[in-house]
Amino acid sequence: MPIQHFAPPPHVKAPPLSFATRAGDLLFVSGIPGFDAGGALPDGFEAQFANVVVNIRRVLDEAGATFRNLVKVNVLLTRASDVAAMNALYAGAFGPPPYPARTTCVVQALPDPKMLIEIEAVAALSK
Repeated sequence: MPIQHFAPPPHVKAPPLSFATRAGDLLFVSGIPGFDAGGALPDGFEAQFANVVVNIRRVLDEAGATFRNLVKVNVLLTRASDVAAMNALYAGAFGPPPYPARTTCVVQALPDPKMLIEIEAVAALSK
């Protein structure tokens, strides 16, 4: 099966990457930040998290998948103080259990200084 690429939405100014790439039965979702539908990055963590979820859902929908297809998620946060809020929001967005395997890292910075969160994921798809 050829590799299938999923482009960023036209309103998002993205670096040179695919938002996701399908290789066989696996979908690799690039790190998705919290940009809104207009390409803006809101100030608050909760708003950025909600936008990440919307953006990941769009990529999964385009690939014929759902959050239930996710097998691994990597969460990057720029503030340790957001871990508890992220866990609560994550439970609602990525649940119900069982959840995908997950790594959460607090990093010094993301590409845009206003970015508070970025999530990347891997999903298992049917042929």
